Amino acid sequence: MRKTCLAATLTLLTASCAFAQSAGFDMSGERPAATTPAPTAVSPQPRQDNSPLPAPTMPQQSVPGSAQVPAQAAPPPARQQGQTSPPSRVSSTGQAASQVFRRYIIPASSMVLEGEHDRHSWSIYVTPEQAASPARLNLGYQNAVVVAPEGSQITILVNNRVIGQQQVAASENPAQVSFAVPAGLLQQGVNVVTMRADQRHRTDCSIASTYDLWSNIDPANTYLTFNGSLATRLSNTDALRTVGVDETGATTFNMVVPSLDEPMTLKPVLRLTQGLSILSGMPSQKFEFQTDRLAPSSSGKLTVLVGTADELRPVFPDLPPAAVSAPIATFVDDRRTGQPVFVVSGPSWQSIASAVDSVVSPVDRPLSVQRNVISTQRWSAPDAPMLFSNANLSFSQLGMETLEFSGRRVRSGFTVGVPADFYAQGYGEATILLDAAYSQAVLPGSQINVYVNGNIASTVPITTSGGGILRHLPIRVTMRHFKPGVNTVEMETVLRTEEDEVCAPGASASTTPRFALFDTSEFQMPDFARIGQRPDLSSTVGTGYPYSRGNDATPLFLDRIDRDTLSATATLLSRMALAAGRPLAIEPIASANAAGDRDAIFVGSITQMPVPVLSQVNIATTSQAAWRPTAGATTENVNTGEVFDQWRDRVSGGNWNGQISVFQEWMQRNFDISLRSFRLLPGNDEPFAPSNAATFMIAQGVSPAGNGTWTVVTAPSSDDLVDGTRVMAAQEFWPRITGRVTTYSSRTGRVDNVAVEGFSFVPPTDTSVRNYRLIAANWLSTNVLYFAALFAAMTFLVGIATAALLSNLGRRK
Repeated sequence: MRKTCLAATLTLLTASCAFAQSAGFDMSGERPAATTPAPTAVSPQPRQDNSPLPAPTMPQQSVPGSAQVPAQAAPPPARQQGQTSPPSRVSSTGQAASQVFRRYIIPASSMVLEGEHDRHSWSIYVTPEQAASPARLNLGYQNAVVVAPEGSQITILVNNRVIGQQQVAASENPAQVSFAVPAGLLQQGVNVVTMRADQRHRTDCSIASTYDLWSNIDPANTYLTFNGSLATRLSNTDALRTVGVDETGATTFNMVVPSLDEPMTLKPVLRLTQGLSILSGMPSQKFEFQTDRLAPSSSGKLTVLVGTADELRPVFPDLPPAAVSAPIATFVDDRRTGQPVFVVSGPSWQSIASAVDSVVSPVDRPLSVQRNVISTQRWSAPDAPMLFSNANLSFSQLGMETLEFSGRRVRSGFTVGVPADFYAQGYGEATILLDAAYSQAVLPGSQINVYVNGNIASTVPITTSGGGILRHLPIRVTMRHFKPGVNTVEMETVLRTEEDEVCAPGASASTTPRFALFDTSEFQMPDFARIGQRPDLSSTVGTGYPYSRGNDATPLFLDRIDRDTLSATATLLSRMALAAGRPLAIEPIASANAAGDRDAIFVGSITQMPVPVLSQVNIATTSQAAWRPTAGATTENVNTGEVFDQWRDRVSGGNWNGQISVFQEWMQRNFDISLRSFRLLPGNDEPFAPSNAATFMIAQGVSPAGNGTWTVVTAPSSDDLVDGTRVMAAQEFWPRITGRVTTYSSRTGRVDNVAVEGFSFVPPTDTSVRNYRLIAANWLSTNVLYFAALFAAMTFLVGIATAALLSNLGRRK
C-alpha cells in the first residue's frame, strides 16, 4: 500500500511540473485591483473614417488605463480563469457586431460640472428605431485633483430616472464608464438627459476652495450607442430633429448643390437651411456647400442633396425615380457608405421650392401667432418661457427642483425670455419670492446672491443665527442686465459655519443639510415698457429682430455667390432663424441700391462691400484698404486694465484730473452713474475702424431715411468670413454680440463690442397710455438732467399754484 501511494504522489508531481512548463506563470491573483485588466473595454476613441464601431458587451466598466472606479450599475459577469484580454466582440451568428451606431450627446465643445453642486439638463431627439434598440451611455470625464472621491459622485439621469452613479476619481487620467439604458426608458421624440455632480474638497473647508472643484465632461467620449441594424435608419422628415452633434459639440450640414452658382437656387436653398436649423434646434450649427462631393453622414453630420433630378443623378446614382416627375423630400440610403442622406429634388426648381416648403412649413410660424417659449431645450432644458408683460412663475414651472444642500456654496438658476422691444433697463425691478430654509449651523454673514446673465443683480444677507425658514422673502432684482432673448437668472447661496472654520478631518464630506431651496419659490416679472430701438445687435441675436417681424421679405446682398459666402450666409441666417423661432423671408438682391429704405442684410468681404453701405453703418471706408490682418501674427496677452492704471498714475501724478477720474469710476461702479447720464443731447456714433487684430466684424446701423435697420457682416477675406461666422454663431459666442459693432479675432479669441451712442426709437406696437408712461419712466431714468429739469419745473409750478391759492384765502386787512 505504501508503494502504491508513493507511485501516485510521483505521478502527480510529474504532471504538475509538466503543466508548469507548458503554462506561463500567472500573477493575476497578486495584481492590484487598480491594474487588473478589465473584462471588456468601453467603445474606443472615434475612428477617423467614421466606420461602424463594435458594441460594448459588458455593463459599466472603466477603460483599461483609466482610473478604476467602482460602478453602481449591475455588476459585470465574472471573468473566466486565465482570461486577461477582452473577449472578441462577435455576435451569435459569428459576424462582428458592426451594426452599432454611436451618437454623441454633449451639445457644446466642453461641459464642466463646477463647485460642490452642479447640474446640466438638455434634450435629445430619438427615432422609433433607436428607442427600440438596446442602448448604452458612455461617459468620459476628468476631475480636479482636489476632489475627494469618497464624498463626490456624478449622477446621470435620463427622463428623470437615474441610470448610473459614478464616483469622481479620475484626477490623474481621463476615465470612461458605461451604463446600460433600461429598455423602454428612451421614447420616440424628446428625451431629457441630466448630468449632476456633487463634489467635496479633499482637505479645505473654505468657501474659496469650492471654486477649485470641477469635473470636465469629454464630449468626444460621452455618447449613446445603439445596437441594432435599424438604429441609423431615418424614415421621414421628422427625423431631421435627430441630427444631434458630433464629438466637438457642433452640427454640420453638408449641402450638395450642383447648380450652386445659379441665382435661382439661392432663395430656396437659404429657406431650406433655415428650416433645417429650426428642426434640429442645435446650438452650434454650420453649413458647408459642395457641388459634386458627398461627405458621409454620421452623428452630428448630415448630407443634404438639393437639385433637379438631372443635376443630382451624376452625383447620386441612388436618386429615387419619383424625382423625375414630382417634388420629393426624403431620406435615401447611400449604398456606397450605408448612411442616410436627405434628398430634396424634383423635375424643376419650381418643384424643388415646393419640396422645400413641405419641409419648412411645420416650423414656419405666422407673424400673427405669438410664441410662448424660446427654444433652448437642445442645450438647456426646459425651454425659456417668453414674458411679454407682468408674469408670476413658480420655480417648478421654470424647471428648478427642491434642493437640499450640505456644503458651503451652491448655485442654481433658470432662464426666461423677453421680447426684442424690451425697454426697462433704467428703472425696472423683478422680484423673487424666496422659499428657503437654513439650519442652526449657518452663521450670520452668509448671503444669497442673485445674478442675471452673469452680472450681480441683488444680494440678501443672512443676519440671524439659530436657523430659520424664509417664506416668500422678496428679493428685488434690477432689470438693467436683462436683454432681448434668453436671460439666465441664477441664485448663489454662500454659507458660513463654525464647522468649516474648524475644518476637522472629514468635515467637508458631511451630508447633513444646511440649506434648502424650495420649488415653490416664485419669479415675478412686472409690466415693462415696450419700444424697439435701432441699431441694436442684441435684439437681432436674441430674437432675430427686426428681420423676424417684417411683413415683406428682407433684402439680402451677397458680394459673390460661391461656397464660402453661401456657407457664411446660411450659418448666420440659420442662427437668426433659430433665435426668431421661424424662418426669415429673404429676397436676394444684386445691387445694394435695391435695398432702399428697408431692413436689409449685407454679407461679404470688406473689399467688395459697397462704400455707401459701410458709411451708413458708421464703418470707416478706409477700412477697405487698411483692414489687413497679418498672416501668422501673434498678439501678446496684455492686461489692458493694468496698463491703463499705470498710465493714469503716470499722467495724473496725483493732480485733480486723476482724482476726478477715480471719482467717476467710483460713481459708475457703485451707483451706475456716468457722465453720459448727465448729457442733454444724445451722442453721435463715430465711424469705426476695425484693428488689424480683428478678423471678423458684424455692424448695424439705420437705413438712409431712418426707417429700416441695416446689418453688415464682413471680414478681410472670404476665409475669415467663413471662420468668423461659424465661431460667432456658436452658442458660446452668439450672446456676446451686442451694441452697434462686434469684432472677433481668430488669433486671440477676443470679442469686442462698441456701444450705441445715438439711437432712434421704432414706433411701438403698444400705443396704450400705460406703455407710454413706462417708456417715459425708463427714458427719464437714463437721462438724469431731463428728469431733474422736469422735477424742478413741476416744483416751480406747484409753488406758483400754491401761492396763488393761498393769496385768496384767509383774512385781509
